[in-house]
Amino acid sequence: METVLVVIHLLLAIGLVGLVLIQHGKGADMGAAFGSGASATVFGSAGASNFLSRTTAVLAALFFLTSLALAWFAMQKGEQESLVEKQLAVEQSAQPADLPAVPEAASPGGAKDDLPVVPAQQ
Repeated sequence: METVLVVIHLLLAIGLVGLVLIQHGKGADMGAAFGSGASATVFGSAGASNFLSRTTAVLAALFFLTSLALAWFAMQKGEQESLVEKQLAVEQSAQPADLPAVPEAASPGGAKDDLPVVPAQQ
């Protein structure tokens, strides 16, 4: 569904650019005023400006709607976890059994055989 929407969005964008480039500017009406044969056109004596401007407005509205729909699809996917967040999650989930054992300190009453006895300071 999202791929179809992206294709439609792209076609709307290309069509919108094409329609804007086809339209005449404000200064183009002066040439038609001096008898360039505008009454014999397909769109009548009013010219294509009304048709093209309405078509441009419809394509712009559809482009806006597809933009909102694509933004909604992107929001539904959610944010992916970054590498730093993944590393922190791995470090926090480490079990205490994975850590090396700490040797016990010698008790004052009797020293263990494998640990050296440290003389007390006076």
